[in-house]
Amino acid sequence: MELRAGVTKQDIREKIWDYMESQNLADFPRPVHHRIPNFKGASQAAEQPPHLQEFKVARTVKVNPNAPQKNACFFILDSHKTLLVPTPRLRTGLFNKIIPPPGATRDILRKCATSQGVRNYSVPIGLDSRVLVDLVVVGSVAVSEQGWRIGKGEGYADLEYAMMVSMGAVREETPVVTVVHDCQVVDIPEALLEDHDLTVDYVLTPTRVIKTGCTRPKPKGITWCKISPEMLERIPVLRSLRHREQQAGKDVSLQGEQQHLWEAGSKHMVPLSAVRKPQDALQPTEGSVPAANSCLHREGLPPDATAPPVATVHVGDLPAGARVSELKRALRERGAAPLRLTWQGPRRPALLGYRDLAEAERAVTCLQGLRLGASTLRVELVRQLRDK
Repeated sequence: MELRAGVTKQDIREKIWDYMESQNLADFPRPVHHRIPNFKGASQAAEQPPHLQEFKVARTVKVNPNAPQKNACFFILDSHKTLLVPTPRLRTGLFNKIIPPPGATRDILRKCATSQGVRNYSVPIGLDSRVLVDLVVVGSVAVSEQGWRIGKGEGYADLEYAMMVSMGAVREETPVVTVVHDCQVVDIPEALLEDHDLTVDYVLTPTRVIKTGCTRPKPKGITWCKISPEMLERIPVLRSLRHREQQAGKDVSLQGEQQHLWEAGSKHMVPLSAVRKPQDALQPTEGSVPAANSCLHREGLPPDATAPPVATVHVGDLPAGARVSELKRALRERGAAPLRLTWQGPRRPALLGYRDLAEAERAVTCLQGLRLGASTLRVELVRQLRDK
């Protein structure tokens, strides 16, 4: 399946979902759109993990309980290993440990591997359990042979992994496996990946076992500046982890919490041409913001890990009914997701923080012509200089 240049994550998802539906490659539930596809051949693909050496030596395996992973859950229980599944949408905790009844037959084990089995045969695992996960199995909408993975867009698999890192349940070397249909293995531009995106070490299909050899670092913990207050409110275990990391002295600022710092520096904004040498000036390219429309945003903050991003993009002309979720979705779809996003409300600019000027320039190019509803948004580049 070929993908066009300039593709976004959402483009790839839609391409996979449309193809699986048109070729009748999916089983119930359908349509597969907005789901981890339950593909035809999932049972054969799920027979691959027991042949992996990483599976053979694993004692505890964490699996996202999507429909195509049902057989993988069964093989884990049938191999007398500990099966952990995340609680639905993390509402009541992080893990449930499946405990089959004594003398369980294979039929009972198959029931334990279903969502009903999780309700009937599991116990919650708390943050203090000192659990160590030896293997992680995740679902995917698309994955590349290099190990780049795209989920359905809600970010729960990435967040669950980051939470496991924070509680010490996984290490950098803990292998991650995904089980997909052959058509879900596509080329994915690495530029679409962000630091919080989970990569995989093995891709298992009904016909192939792909060892990705992926060397891109996996998430090293929770990226708090990407967590919204609304998400924190919905997930109690996330609040507990945040409190622990705050007590340990870590920066746990949520998305938008440094807005006042950014706004405080707005009075120092001056034309970019007034403070940069001509040879250093941003050279306009086709579709980029002219230098005359750019500004400099001065922040009197130390150059440390808690400081705002180096470069900021202003997105203005937001319509009265605009929502932050709409803007986030539009940014993700264009491959321009920022390091931080400060939402000031409809009719006021949103501030997109990027780690360097080059990344911000690429984002500006990607965002030209961005629309929310009937409105075309105004995109302007701001560079932040920190006082020495």
